[in-house]
Amino acid sequence: MNWSGLEALLSGVNKYSTAFGRVWLSMVFVFRVMVFVVAAQRVWADDNKDFDCNTRQPGCSNVCYDHIFPISHIRLWALQLIFVTCPSLMVVGHVKFRESKDMKYTSSHNGKHLYAHPGKKRGGLWWTYLCSLVFKAGFDAGFLYVLYYIYEGYDLPRVYKCDMEPCPNQVNCYISRPTEKKLFTLFMVVSSAVCILMCICEMVYLIFKRVQKFILKKREADRKMFVESHEMAPLSQPRSMYRSRTSSRVDPTASVQNLSNIKAEEKTSKI
Repeated sequence: MNWSGLEALLSGVNKYSTAFGRVWLSMVFVFRVMVFVVAAQRVWADDNKDFDCNTRQPGCSNVCYDHIFPISHIRLWALQLIFVTCPSLMVVGHVKFRESKDMKYTSSHNGKHLYAHPGKKRGGLWWTYLCSLVFKAGFDAGFLYVLYYIYEGYDLPRVYKCDMEPCPNQVNCYISRPTEKKLFTLFMVVSSAVCILMCICEMVYLIFKRVQKFILKKREADRKMFVESHEMAPLSQPRSMYRSRTSSRVDPTASVQNLSNIKAEEKTSKI
């Protein structure tokens, strides 16, 4: 499988992801895809060929191998990586849809834009991003449960007991490199658990930011309503309203003769 093509396709998700999303994507391709392609496939390459049971009964080894390994770890991890990375394409598809919708709106409305930032997590894109996180965490948790349920844990014992037909009696079967396979299994399980934790942290972060933004908007709206409903009226009329328009301020240091002259000048000016 060409994992580099999937990596190139999902690299655009970094533009729309938070810091937790970027860490998650780096962990998926560095600690899971790289380990899966470079090392894990080679460790399980000789799984069926080197599986051996202490009997020569025809068909016994094949039946016991199918019973012990109903699905190979490698194929199960390949399916897990495909299912886990696909929800990120929902976000990319939604952003592309917004961009095409914005281009059509711009061409028909004289250059006006429908979305200021098509990749900003608002409205429906926020819900799409949140759903992609739920799907990614759910797929990882589901595959971890399937792996635990099929193999009754994450351990690989050195010897398996098998009494399936056509084996003549209970036989001992041995797998190749059980310790190395156990270590790789635990590594993939731990990396999956860390990716689930990162998805949960990102979901909590998104919800917290959304609630915080809603509370700030509500506080601002309440403050505006309070200011509008409690606007203070003036307690009294300004002092200038009580003054006569014709009154003039008298200098207390002026003499009586000067005051009489000023009044005479005012009367003559009125005439």
